[in-house]
Amino acid sequence: MKKLTMYQYSKCSTCRDAAKVLKNNGYELHSIEIFDNPPDAETLTELIRLSGLELKKFFNTAGEVYREMNLKDKLAGMSDQEKIALLSSNGRLIKRPIVTDGKQVTVGFKIDQYQDIWS
Repeated sequence: MKKLTMYQYSKCSTCRDAAKVLKNNGYELHSIEIFDNPPDAETLTELIRLSGLELKKFFNTAGEVYREMNLKDKLAGMSDQEKIALLSSNGRLIKRPIVTDGKQVTVGFKIDQYQDIWS
């Protein structure tokens, strides 16, 4: 069986929908609760590299903590290392779910993207 690691929040309906699609596509999931166990800076750096996405795509811009910290205005003045350290310090800042097989990474859940990459 194909295995994936999924950083998620179990009470998030989007994460549950993503997990359902992945399981229906024959994947076994190793789920990590992102709020309790956010990826460390080294892991995040590798996930970002594998994803091919800009670092800002890893921020949960719709989240309460992002807004409370006023990060929309602060991120531009931060280095990538500072941004990664911030993400690794608080799983609520990270867009979810993050799914990886160790070779590729998806961030968030878009059904068409999942069909292209994880089917």
